[in-house]
Amino acid sequence: MAGTPLLHLLKLTSPALPIGAYHFSQGLEDAVEHRLVHDERSAAAWIIGLARHSLGTLDLPMLLRLHAAWRERNAKRAFKLSARLIASRETAELRAEDRHLGSSLARVLVEHGVTDAQAWLQHPDATHAALFALAAVHWDIGDGDAATGYCWGWCENQVLAAIKLVPLGQNAGQRVLTQLIAVIPEIIEHAAMIEDDDIGIATPMHGIASARHETQYSRLFRS
Repeated sequence: MAGTPLLHLLKLTSPALPIGAYHFSQGLEDAVEHRLVHDERSAAAWIIGLARHSLGTLDLPMLLRLHAAWRERNAKRAFKLSARLIASRETAELRAEDRHLGSSLARVLVEHGVTDAQAWLQHPDATHAALFALAAVHWDIGDGDAATGYCWGWCENQVLAAIKLVPLGQNAGQRVLTQLIAVIPEIIEHAAMIEDDDIGIATPMHGIASARHETQYSRLFRS
């Protein structure tokens, strides 16, 4: 991929995109609080584990299906898929995060003239993946490239959160990102092969950490 579609994908994955992704750690803050994550090695293991067994088995397969739905101009299926993704979130914070990112991205897309995003502004089942897929189709970004960009954006946000929380140095964060670069293609390839009935997650500690974060005494992040 090159030219304008590539630039639009970079915009969608940029930390400068005004959707507030930096507010969320997805339970990482609790994992640090309970010393499950305490250094570079454990941070890499936590993030790579979630990328493989949560993002790669739930979000990415759903993103690929959402991309296909938007490509076929099937808004009804897109709404149904997004509702399933929300229902798959294990905690109130994870559902609230996804709704926030989805509706925020919808506002950005409306500002950019993507009229199909208008219906998602106040929709309770708006998800980040649904609006990301819509933007990808609108800007001629292929499904594989969209999945790669989505995965990279999630990984980068998790590493940035770990840098603040553990804390890690900037070079340590870059080393973790380098490890993620090595596994992301495999994660994307696996996500593309998952059948509908096999979509889901296998990360119980992530759900526990997210639930505990709701009552964590001192917090920097909203999830």
